[in-house]
Amino acid sequence: MTAPLPLDPAVEDAIVAAVDAAFDDQIRFTQAMVRCPSTRGQEHTVQDLMESAMAGRGLDVDRWKVRVEDIKDMPGFAPVVDADYANAWNVVGAFRPKARAEGGRSLIFNGHVDVVPTGPWERWTTPPFEPRIEGKWMYGRGAGDMKSGLAGTLFALDALRAAGFEPGAPVWFQSVVEEECTGNGTLACLQRGYAADCAFVPEPLGPVLMRAEVGLIWFRVHVDGDPQHASAAFQDVGANAIEKALLLWPGIKALEDEWNARKGDRPPYEDHPHPIRVNLGEIEGGEWTSSVPAKAVLNVRVGVFPGDDLADIRAEIEARVREEARKDPYLSNTPPRIEWHGHMAEGYVLENAEAPEAALGAVHERLTGEALRAEPSSAATDARFFGLYQGVPGLVYGPVCERPHGIDERVDLDSVRHATKAMALFMARWCGLVPTGAKERGDA
Repeated sequence: MTAPLPLDPAVEDAIVAAVDAAFDDQIRFTQAMVRCPSTRGQEHTVQDLMESAMAGRGLDVDRWKVRVEDIKDMPGFAPVVDADYANAWNVVGAFRPKARAEGGRSLIFNGHVDVVPTGPWERWTTPPFEPRIEGKWMYGRGAGDMKSGLAGTLFALDALRAAGFEPGAPVWFQSVVEEECTGNGTLACLQRGYAADCAFVPEPLGPVLMRAEVGLIWFRVHVDGDPQHASAAFQDVGANAIEKALLLWPGIKALEDEWNARKGDRPPYEDHPHPIRVNLGEIEGGEWTSSVPAKAVLNVRVGVFPGDDLADIRAEIEARVREEARKDPYLSNTPPRIEWHGHMAEGYVLENAEAPEAALGAVHERLTGEALRAEPSSAATDARFFGLYQGVPGLVYGPVCERPHGIDERVDLDSVRHATKAMALFMARWCGLVPTGAKERGDA
């Protein structure tokens, strides 16, 4: 890849000033996004908003429904069980330049609109879908993860235009679903044919370049009990499915320490304090308080090092569940079943990205006066799809979010402003700039 395009300092200053000038509007738009309760299966209203915002900027808008049958045979597909895709709409806005900048390269901005459940509303200071601003913080589910970053991509384009320029290469603005549970929304963009020389994902991991991300596997452990009246349980009649399921958990959880012990052989994670997490996210089971439960389900999320084969990790999980089941007389004769659903994601390391790293590094230093740091993450993002399956760099750099997935999630608005400036300047350096109103190629 060639070096990033230089920018006139006066043009940089104009772009930065344009972000500042429109930032109140950007905050209001982000609040409108947060007001859309876009949990899984309810993403359509915020996608209506995104579609309108893209069309209002003159982008060519492509909106389509994600269909499992279109992507199920693609690398990176995550299995889905009992998932409703009726409202799983992706929206992509395409900017195609009338004139090309010499050396300009194409770019994808990618962000997700889906958010995780809120938890109990009574524990939030204010309702989770009523965005509240207090000082430099905006509170609300999805305010940080990741509607503020996604909104910033459109306002970054606005800043270039307000400064009198447009990108000198194609830019695609991808607003996707399913990031929180499968990644199938971004995969559907690949299936649709969208590709570029670089992708930029403004996940709220802070103004740090993500060097690597873990993979993810979701699975369910199904345990069948022997239901009886609860009064007979003291006579060892029946088998409590919930209690039996919980017997399995310590052995599954122990995989976390065993896998983290391998980090010395898994660069760039050798110095990360605790890269792999094994999380019991949900327990389901029981039908009646005075009945011995007939079934129970453990819903588990595990991290995976980049380079580890997902089939090998699944085999380790299956072996561990069998091992723990054999320790119990009932479970050894009524073995649990494992169901793979949701995330089935490989880990990703950002490599062969010298040119976009240099561009982002120059932008970061211009805005902060400091060198850009790169760190591995114990989280996963959709950036993997671009690096693993399209062979182009997937950069992750964004705002600062506190308590993502938690009560009173909040995003630092100063960091949102910074991230928007960084995306605008990166777009200018990567794509090149042409004056607004430049004639189409071939015109006199």
